[in-house]
This record gives sequence, structure tokens and C-alpha cells, in this order.
Amino acid sequence: MAATVVNGQQPPPDKDHAAIAAQPRPAAGSRSDASRATGDHAVGGRAAGAARAAEAGRSGSADKGGAAKGAAAKDAAVSTGGSGRRSEAARLAVLNAADDLLVEQGFEGLTIEGIATAAGVAKQTIYRWWKSKVDILFDNLVLDAATGLAWPAETPADPADLRAYVHRFADFLGAAPAGKVLQALLGHAQLDARTAELLHGGFLDALRARDVAHTRACLGATTGEDGTEVTEVGTEHGTDEAAVLLDALLAPLYHRALVLRRPLDPAFVDALLDQHLPR
Repeated sequence: MAATVVNGQQPPPDKDHAAIAAQPRPAAGSRSDASRATGDHAVGGRAAGAARAAEAGRSGSADKGGAAKGAAAKDAAVSTGGSGRRSEAARLAVLNAADDLLVEQGFEGLTIEGIATAAGVAKQTIYRWWKSKVDILFDNLVLDAATGLAWPAETPADPADLRAYVHRFADFLGAAPAGKVLQALLGHAQLDARTAELLHGGFLDALRARDVAHTRACLGATTGEDGTEVTEVGTEHGTDEAAVLLDALLAPLYHRALVLRRPLDPAFVDALLDQHLPR
């Protein structure tokens, strides 16, 4: 797919998205660190501009605002001096503005021009870092999933850890702004091959591999079809039991969110889990 050319300059090649997730990103406006991690979100909540400016450019947490947020972050970076901080503040402002505008306007209504205006930067600045709005949204997804889709334990080893993760996944997909980003990219990926390749190769495949491995650890020992205990859950009769279970738990969440457009409330998630896992 040909890259967009802006002012005679071609955007840079794709970045190493694994490195993006390691970069600090302060939350801003209606999402605190804690609420972003659990998927809590109140659309339209705006923090005070002075508080945003004080926190912009730092690796800690800050409240997330809307259009004014980008300008506040930029102004704060200028006051601290240094082109590196100014660039980082502008980059964060773009990411945050894209996140907000997607929730407010949807994927079709999201434009580079709108993001630039909301972030208080020039379009040329955006095109120095990203090829399109898809790339901006993808970077947002990778960053937010690092906390929003974290497992409750570093080394999960109990079905309770799997239950907790499925609830966390439901919160992320159904309520968090980053979940709206994932939904938008999943939809666009059905029509655009580059988006599909970016989303699967850069995010979904690795996420599934990690989740299957953790699910396998949570199951520990299972019973095979003949009633004998299988001490290592893996491939039995050509089927990975952990992968099948994970699909059985997550597929209904995707279906409910993307097809039925209904909320992923805790009661629904508990009923789903009770069909497959003991309490």
C-alpha cells in the first residue's frame, strides 16, 4: 500500500512497535492510571488545564482532556525547555487527541486534520511519526494494552487468575477507550490488508500466544477424554486444550461487543466463566 506523501516528503517506514510499548505515556483527562488499567471511562470528563500542563511530558500519570489537552501539553514542554521534551509532549498530545476523538467521533470521523487541531500541532509533525490515523491508533492500542490487558499475576497458576483476566479483558474491550480503538481497528482490518497485517502481526498474535501460555499455566492438570489426568496441558488429539478454552471464553466477548453491540457487564462475564471454570 503506497504511503501518503506530505509536502514532498514521504513518511518514515514502520516503527518497531515492540519498542513503543516500553515508552512511558502519561494518561490524561478522564482516565487515571487506575481507571485505565481496569477499563473505567467517563466520556466528556475534562481535567483542569493547569493540572494537565503540570503533568505533561512526565512519565507518571495525569488526567486526560480533550482538544485543549494537546495545547496544554505542548505549552508545558516549551516551558521546561529542550527539543526532546517538546517532541515527546507533542507526540503524547497526538496520541491522546486521537484516542479522545475516536471515542467522540468514530473511526470515519477521525482525520489527521482533526487530530492535529486537537493536539495543537501541525499536520507535518504528525506525518513525521505516523503514516496514517491507523498507525496512530495502533500505537495507542499497544501502549494502553500494556496495562489494560496485563494479567493479575506475573506467573498465573490458578483458575482464579484466568477468571480475573477475562473480567479485565471484558472491561478493556467493552468500556475502555483503548477497547474502542481495538474495535475500530478490527473493523477496518476486514477491509484493509495493511491494517490486518499490522494488527495481527504487531499485536494480536503475540497477545494470543501470551494468553494461551498463561491459560495453560492456570489449568495446570486436566482430565483427558479417557478420564486419565493430563499433567501438562498441551496438544492432545491434535487440539491445544488451553487455546480452545481461551477461545471459548473470549469469542463471546468479541461477539457481544462487535456484533450485538451490547455491554460486557460483569454478570454476563461471570455466567460465561461459570460454564467453563470452577469458582
